[in-house]
Amino acid sequence: MMVVTSGAVAFGKQRLRHELLLSRSMRQSLRPNEHPQGNLMPQLEPRACAAVGQGGLLSLYEAMFSQYGLTCAQVLVTTPDFKDPELRNNLRSTMDALIKMNCIPIINTNDAVAPPPGEDHDLKGLRRKPNSVISLKDNDSLAALLAVEMRTDVLVLLSDVDGIYTSPPGRSDSQLISKFHPSDLENIAFGGKSRVGMGGMESKVKSSIWALERGTSVVVANGVGSEYHALSKIMSGCKIGTFFSLAEKSGPSVEEQAMDARKAGRDLQALGPQERAEILYRLADLLEERTTEILDANALDLETATSSQNLTPPMLSRLSLTPNKINSLAAGIRQIAESSHENIGRILRRTKIAEDLELVQETVPIGVLMVIFESRPDALPQVAALGLSTGNGLLLKGGKEAYHSNRCLLKIVQESVARYAPRTAVQLVSTREAVSDLLKLEGIIDLVIPRGSNELVQQIQEKSKGIPVLGHAEGICHVFIDKGADPAMANRVVIDSKCDYPAACNAMETLLIHKDLVGTQAFQDILNNLRDHKVVVHPGSRLAKALPFGPMPATSLRKEYSALECTMEVVDDVDDAINHINKYGSSHTDTIVTEDDEAAQTFLKTVDSACVFHNCSTRFADGYRFGLGAEVGISTGRIHARGPVGVEGLLTTKWVLKGHGQTVADFAEGGNLHYLHESLPLTVEEVEDVIRDTQGEIRTDEDIEDSSYEKDKIGKDG
Repeated sequence: MMVVTSGAVAFGKQRLRHELLLSRSMRQSLRPNEHPQGNLMPQLEPRACAAVGQGGLLSLYEAMFSQYGLTCAQVLVTTPDFKDPELRNNLRSTMDALIKMNCIPIINTNDAVAPPPGEDHDLKGLRRKPNSVISLKDNDSLAALLAVEMRTDVLVLLSDVDGIYTSPPGRSDSQLISKFHPSDLENIAFGGKSRVGMGGMESKVKSSIWALERGTSVVVANGVGSEYHALSKIMSGCKIGTFFSLAEKSGPSVEEQAMDARKAGRDLQALGPQERAEILYRLADLLEERTTEILDANALDLETATSSQNLTPPMLSRLSLTPNKINSLAAGIRQIAESSHENIGRILRRTKIAEDLELVQETVPIGVLMVIFESRPDALPQVAALGLSTGNGLLLKGGKEAYHSNRCLLKIVQESVARYAPRTAVQLVSTREAVSDLLKLEGIIDLVIPRGSNELVQQIQEKSKGIPVLGHAEGICHVFIDKGADPAMANRVVIDSKCDYPAACNAMETLLIHKDLVGTQAFQDILNNLRDHKVVVHPGSRLAKALPFGPMPATSLRKEYSALECTMEVVDDVDDAINHINKYGSSHTDTIVTEDDEAAQTFLKTVDSACVFHNCSTRFADGYRFGLGAEVGISTGRIHARGPVGVEGLLTTKWVLKGHGQTVADFAEGGNLHYLHESLPLTVEEVEDVIRDTQGEIRTDEDIEDSSYEKDKIGKDG
């Protein structure tokens, strides 16, 4: 690390002014206007200031670096040090020696003897022969000269703004450039010189280009503003500031993608409900119309995956698209479209804060969502439909094994969006590196939803820098066959839970059997049925003792097979089953098969999972089957959303307060207003929306009078 810094002139000027003030007489200090020269403070010569201030500046750095056990050294240079070959060799040798001894070189121009800066000939043309030098006129040019001379990996120019802008940052139309190519210079409007130095942003840009074209990477970033620890962040790979590159731009940066998604999401939010619904209906129609095109793209992915043999059979199953899957997708998207008018701006409650002061809570989009899914291309239109319906901008990262399928589906999604909103409302992220960069964009990305393996979810949670992550861990789903179970029903539930789609996260992974059933015909029928469906059963420790010549015991009671395999264990009763599930489960989906209502109620109330079922398959844990139209993922967390996350999970709320000029002071002691905090009834339309959202039934007054339905369930106003 080498530090190029200035401040000697300012440091010396401050010290010399102090000395001059001390040397003045009392009369001169109190009555400066009596003297013909007016203020007796003479014009301070910059070279003299530099000579006085240089020692103080280094002392300041020595004091700071010594706190970390580091030694710093002062190196003063002038223009000849870069032009004369012998002096250049001396400079390079000195710098190399200091760096090898772990000293921090503090480099500055020797302003005490340096001549005024000359015309910057080399910066005018920029593209000069490699051995040319730029004029030494400010810190930016000095840093560029030193970086090239020392063959540094990266030159970081710190400023008091966030990077290079298309025009002075104070202008309303000014935009930060995250990646700068030399050709972009033609499109930049520069302002004046720096407020605190000799150079300005123009000098930084031209010095950066000069260094870049001679082999040094350059970043211009904010060193004093919001980006605390800017150097550490840059060196760890965070994309802050402006990165200079000779590579031609191949597309928008991830930051630009995220910002475009936010803007497009706001455009979606501004649409009327019918317009958002029409986007979804169009998407459903296009999926059906272009089934052949989609299947052709998917065939390319399947061919590549099969030939490379990198995917397991469960992953191949997830990758594969069929006409039935596409039809189901279209049906689910139409289901979302039918209820899209209820999503944004729905009133959840009204409160009369005081006279003429009414507060409402209404639904709004979360903002920008990044959804990461592995080898399931059908997830793309599902997630897109949910995001479009709720006015959220979407950044999607699919698995590379579904490259052609995802590209084809994205084109269809964006075509359906284009009539009413920007195509950038839904975008694909191309690489894992881009995902890592996006996970650092706290304040731009609002929620990350990983769909896939436990390993994927954990990786995303670890890498996310302050952005909430909504997802599930393993899909370790249990089926418990109680002693009071109907044998035929138990067989059907077990086989469907395990064999309908073994790769799904809601497939059964552990089968629990009541101890009284072991050795019975019902128990044997379940084993035979699993064997007939080619399911490999791994017994737990208790069951293994009862089957001394059976298969190898399970290596873990907490294993997600995602294949035609499962763990099978014996439990004493319903309480033992509940304890087993709460200990080894993943809070995803668990079901009990029994005709004993008391045991069923105990199970349903006590199992700590997002989905808990009675007498039905675990495979029902799905957004489409729940009537949500689709799901953006399954959440096993306990904040915001649990289970299949549909439209409701992609909305948050805001409070809207309408008054007539009231202030908080009006409610202070002695004021003329007081708080009421009265709950106000919702309108008929608002009540209907709330009932529909909870999958309820709209009842008439006659229905209520003819049944045991209690009127106070709807409220005192009916």
